Amino acid sequence: MTTAFVYVLAALGEIAGCFSFWAWLRLGKSPWWLAPGMVSLAVFAWLLTRVDSAAAGRAYAAYGAVYICASLGWLWAVEGTRPDRWDLLGAAVCLAGAGIILLGPRNLAA
Repeated sequence: MTTAFVYVLAALGEIAGCFSFWAWLRLGKSPWWLAPGMVSLAVFAWLLTRVDSAAAGRAYAAYGAVYICASLGWLWAVEGTRPDRWDLLGAAVCLAGAGIILLGPRNLAA
């Protein structure tokens, strides 16, 4: 799997898992919402281990930008609130940062 695809799947897993807790605690849904949420969060964590990176922290840092973009997609698709220009600008800045983190030249000898 490509890194981008893994990140997108991981973001969906994390958002769905976190939303299950949100639904239970903030929306008054049944505690049964937590079971698929915990499975979703476990899948999210497993997916991040599939990223081709020598350092976990670097993989997680770059993933953060994808999570932000996916969260804005969730905001629009699930919650019915369209992201505004500031949301989109912030997401673009985060994606640029993720690109620098993932693709920046590394001194492998250090």
